[in-house]
Amino acid sequence: MNIKVLGGGCRKCETLLANAKAAAAQKGIDAEIEYITDFARIASYGIMSTPALMIDGKTVSAGRVLSAKEIEALL
Repeated sequence: MNIKVLGGGCRKCETLLANAKAAAAQKGIDAEIEYITDFARIASYGIMSTPALMIDGKTVSAGRVLSAKEIEALL
């Protein structure tokens, strides 16, 4: 499983990254978690609002910080 957290390095983005890691650990999923802060790369995914979360190439959230529980439900 591939999880991407996209954002500019702000506190909200860091929180989403931590929540994604916690959710994967809680579910026992061996996921590759990437943190992408390059705005050109973020734009190439069609993301216009950060922080954003992608799971296996699909954007599941943009513009808000999901809790670990909310992410678990998406995994």
